[in-house]
Amino acid sequence: MTVRVFITGGTFDKEYNELTGELSFTNTHMQQLLTMGRCRVPVAIQTLMMIDSLQMTEQDRAFIVHHCEHCEEKKIVITHGTDTMTDTAAALAHHLQYSDKTIVLTGAMIPIAFGSSDGLFNLGSALAFAQTLSSGIYVAMNGRYFHWNHVRKNKETGMFEEI
Repeated sequence: MTVRVFITGGTFDKEYNELTGELSFTNTHMQQLLTMGRCRVPVAIQTLMMIDSLQMTEQDRAFIVHHCEHCEEKKIVITHGTDTMTDTAAALAHHLQYSDKTIVLTGAMIPIAFGSSDGLFNLGSALAFAQTLSSGIYVAMNGRYFHWNHVRKNKETGMFEEI
């Protein structure tokens, strides 16, 4: 069973530009992470976009929905910025509520390039949850999974929590 991994950007793939002092995107770190984590799960990686989730538009979300709906895999992991992850999860749930696919969104609070990121752990958890949970839309952060409509990012603690 192959898991489709869609890359959308977010802190997960940001890099620090030493010249400008800004965080920006160059390439995804997905293959490096899968190698580092010694992943043995067959994956098909596809970069859809590399943007900060605060810049994500409804058209971007529709693009993500379209790719989830039309890919052949039934198990999907989406790397996504944490600030609007639940908005994209809601869009997916609205359009794919009767789908037989298991879609897990995950991200990172610290960029992978910084070395002390939570991203590797979150990615591993998301891959495991995508393979074991029943069909539906989920958010996976910090070793936990949440149903798309029962989660929020607590901006004071920087953690996702059940609502």
